[in-house]
Amino acid sequence: MAEIKRLDKQSTEADFYSDMENAQKVMQKIKQLGDKKERFDGLQRSFDDLHTLVHLGIEMEDTSVLAEVAQGHGELTALLEKTRLETLLSGTYDKNNAIVTIHSGAGGTESQDWAQMLLRMYTHWSERSGFSVEMLDLLDGEEAGIKSATLLIKGLNAYGYTRAERGIHRLVRISPFDSSGRRHTSFASIDTMPEIDDDIEVSINPDDLRVDTYRASGAGGQHVNKTDSAIRITHLPTGIVVSCQNERSQHKNRETAMKMLKSKLIQLAEQQHKEKIEDLKGVQKDIAWGSQIRSYVFHPYNMVKDHRTGFETGNITAVMDGEIDGFINAYLKAAALGQIKEGAK
Repeated sequence: MAEIKRLDKQSTEADFYSDMENAQKVMQKIKQLGDKKERFDGLQRSFDDLHTLVHLGIEMEDTSVLAEVAQGHGELTALLEKTRLETLLSGTYDKNNAIVTIHSGAGGTESQDWAQMLLRMYTHWSERSGFSVEMLDLLDGEEAGIKSATLLIKGLNAYGYTRAERGIHRLVRISPFDSSGRRHTSFASIDTMPEIDDDIEVSINPDDLRVDTYRASGAGGQHVNKTDSAIRITHLPTGIVVSCQNERSQHKNRETAMKMLKSKLIQLAEQQHKEKIEDLKGVQKDIAWGSQIRSYVFHPYNMVKDHRTGFETGNITAVMDGEIDGFINAYLKAAALGQIKEGAK
């Protein structure tokens, strides 16, 4: 009888925590809907105020309101554009957090430095956008930069926005590592996937997994560990590899890595119509010439151009500081209209 009571108590506690988790999800959904309504109401108020100001200026023949009208029109247009873009994020997982992985490509130290520059760019963009960033995995380069990094970007629609960045990014510049001052071309790849909720069932056969442990590494802080707490999981049937070294606990790292693997497998399931498994693994092209989605040119001129949409800017400093909304917005619009230039050089 004592054992039965103990099991009943465990069951009751499990039900309680499950109900609490469900209640939190409902409250989160209510908050999201409330935020949407508040933004719409704000747009309506801004429009009404601007409309009233215009009519007052006309009635009073007061040209002094022109500057205020112009400013109000610019602010309202920007808000409308942001709201319109949010309506394009209608994918199943667009609202989710994003797991972004950066890999250096052809070019050795040059590309590893480039990968680190992209890591900084996405970190700054996330902070500018009101998202929080957590480093899940980091592998330093031999001389400079990084070989790879995995970020968890947390916030509403994080995946919906970052999926625009998936692909090969090319850098052209005078190399800081070349004493002759020659121009070099470097490559890095960006892969992004949604963080999947625990309540989504993904069947994984334990026999299909190879789990390796290793010592966490990095430039000090939380990435240094004296035990083999870092986890690398290989899904043998697909060749997908995920790793995590952010937590000091091997159990926590394994839990996070499994969540990343589930996200990858869900992406696979959504792309089953493709014939080759190579097309389904995160980075879908060689990290080298001819496969870039975007070029960043530091020399002989300053220009960043997205080859899928044609969107470009000469303010490369701002881009590297995280001002990439123009590229993301252009991609979302073009994707919604079916105008993405796949395979554009």
